[in-house]
Amino acid sequence: MKILLIFFTFYLISAKVRCFTVTGYSGGSLLLDSGKPWFSDSDKYMAKQYPRRTIINSKKHYKWINEGRFTLFKNNEGLLMIYIRDLNKHDAGRYWIDVEHFWSISMVLDVKEDSCCKVSKRVMVNVGETASFSCEYSQNHINDDKIIFKEEKASIEMIYNRWKKKERFSISDKKNKNVFSVKITAVTPDDGGVYLCGVWINRRSYSYSVINTVHLHISTKVGVSRASSYSGSGLMIKCEHPQYKTRPKYICKESDGCSEKKNPEVQNERMKNGDVSLYDDTRAGVLMVFFRELKAADEGTYRCGVKVSDYTEIFTELQLRLRHDVKYPKSVTESVYLHGKVNFTCQIPEAYEVLFCKEDDNHTYNHMCRNISSSKVTHMSGSSERNEERVFTVSISNVSVRDAGVYWCGAETRDTYLTFISLTTKIQLNLIMPPVVRREGESAEIICPYDSIYKSKPKSLCKGKCSTRDRNENETKTDRLTLKDDVSTSVFTGTITGLTAEDAGKYWCAVTSETELNYLYTHLMVIVNEELNLTKYEGDDVSIQCKHHDEEQKSFCKAHQASVCVKDGVSLETVRDDRFSFSDEASAGVFTVNITDLREEDSGIYWCGAHAITEVNLEVKKTGFTGLCSPGVSDRIIVFCVCVTLLLMGASVLFFYKYIKTRDPHPLTDRTETSSGEASHAACDYENIRDVRQRSLSGTEETVLYSTVAHPTDSSDPHDTLYSTVQLPTNPSDGLLYASVRFQKHKESFGDSQVGFNNEELYSQYSTVSRST
Repeated sequence: MKILLIFFTFYLISAKVRCFTVTGYSGGSLLLDSGKPWFSDSDKYMAKQYPRRTIINSKKHYKWINEGRFTLFKNNEGLLMIYIRDLNKHDAGRYWIDVEHFWSISMVLDVKEDSCCKVSKRVMVNVGETASFSCEYSQNHINDDKIIFKEEKASIEMIYNRWKKKERFSISDKKNKNVFSVKITAVTPDDGGVYLCGVWINRRSYSYSVINTVHLHISTKVGVSRASSYSGSGLMIKCEHPQYKTRPKYICKESDGCSEKKNPEVQNERMKNGDVSLYDDTRAGVLMVFFRELKAADEGTYRCGVKVSDYTEIFTELQLRLRHDVKYPKSVTESVYLHGKVNFTCQIPEAYEVLFCKEDDNHTYNHMCRNISSSKVTHMSGSSERNEERVFTVSISNVSVRDAGVYWCGAETRDTYLTFISLTTKIQLNLIMPPVVRREGESAEIICPYDSIYKSKPKSLCKGKCSTRDRNENETKTDRLTLKDDVSTSVFTGTITGLTAEDAGKYWCAVTSETELNYLYTHLMVIVNEELNLTKYEGDDVSIQCKHHDEEQKSFCKAHQASVCVKDGVSLETVRDDRFSFSDEASAGVFTVNITDLREEDSGIYWCGAHAITEVNLEVKKTGFTGLCSPGVSDRIIVFCVCVTLLLMGASVLFFYKYIKTRDPHPLTDRTETSSGEASHAACDYENIRDVRQRSLSGTEETVLYSTVAHPTDSSDPHDTLYSTVQLPTNPSDGLLYASVRFQKHKESFGDSQVGFNNEELYSQYSTVSRST
């Protein structure tokens, strides 16, 4: 009796549990019809026995149970189906599938390698066109029936087999190539989805299919737009889909089959041959696309679309063409002190609307170019030689750290489906902090304000050219530098101790976000300890050597303070005069400033260099009497010395003449009545006249010029003159200088005197002292 009971129990168990073996291929999928009912009110289980692993353990009673690559679902006949996607060798083994209280089956899965099923396909077709795709199968299944399924929302439905053929679907089997082709004519949006195609293996109590996976996407083209822009410029595209505000949007290029769709969830990636950012404005249903720098390879046809469902889309076709114009694009860098005012100027064709926007740096708009309020734009009329254009300006006052960054201006065009903005002028606005001027050995503090949204971001100081794309120097790394971030005031401070000439330079305040932001800088000017003091006379020349450290911009600036030599972030060459010339000896690390024909007003403090600067104190003295005649002065000054000497000599002659008169004991009238007619020779004694011009500088010797006065021999001759000859020494290098004194015989002319000197030549005019006789 016990034996009979055991046998009956074993019979019941064996009747509930059934075991079978199925074969799949690595990379493909497997669809198994268990031949058993679904039983909606029962829990379903699926587990792998070796190694033990529960795959599905459902307490719910749906028609579809998904767990990764494994799915249990109910087909149209109410039977439980098992679907395994993307098979791999680790899936091989024994599985248990159980419907609680009703039945259990055991399945042994064998996974083989075959090239037939390794790649799933993605097919795109427009509404109304014919969709074609192929399905490969293994040589082992040439004579098996071919079958097509389609995944629906809660099941997988048979679309085509030899007993069931859906309208518009057809199959062409090429057995010699182990492939059959599927065609779907006049596709509709409802045809989009996942198709499973392969072979059907029927084993009486169960059946299964070895299948490929095909993803069929159906697109609807709503219109065509054409846009043109300039090579190298920026471009903004607005794709408007107001009826699908929250649905995912994308842009792709048709030349690559639109296989790479860019959407706002994938930021700052390069499309093929282009750098693009996207932003989905779900409030307006607008996809914004921003090309920063158009290249020739960016020309082509694009799709700007929206994903209506997982496999259906609508799009606008965009045909983009590029033009080449030397006028566009333009790139401008503007620098303004914090809290100052700046003006931007842009020029666009007359027929277009103006757009002015700022690139977003903090992902608020996903690095898009945000439109700036038109209230800041002032329009002005203008024209060009080729076509009418408009010039407009944008003013920003009380500039803050939030205003720093990259701006674009351009022309906006609208058509039925898309809006285009050709961005022709790029403007980078940098902020400047006042220069920091310190001497070698001192400490310097560099103040860096920043936008409060970056409080939690890393900060750094960067010396030199520090843009993310064009960096030639890394952040300053020295143990003498310390950074302190005061988040309460949104200011960080860099302190450098023990300054050296090498510390001088241009420093950028950097905030490391998703990209590094470098729009604020200051100049650190270090005054070297080698001060230069120069004393010169008017008319002299001077050469001043200035050290530098291979910096591009060098300056020679006259100012009381070194900080004055920097304005708007640019080192000034405040000295602009034909008498000043510059020569650079880069290999020697110096440049030379030459000044000719010095003037007294050239005196002052000069700052020489670039950022490491030398203080030069230049004193230009007025030329005194001795100074004028000192060696080393110009020829023009020597001529002036000679003329002054002659003037003194002429004055000496007049002095001696008056001196002789005062010593004459007889009145003048008596002498005129002398019978012999001879004048007294009392005043004709030799007198010494010292030549100041040729006074020796090294000793005390003096050169004497002899003066001779001769009385006229004929007193009746009115033109007879007393001559006084001043003769320089007979050295061949010294010319003879003559001075004459004429005594006229007419009484009414007595006392008239003329002394004349030519200021430009090396000789004197005759000087005459007239005496009436």
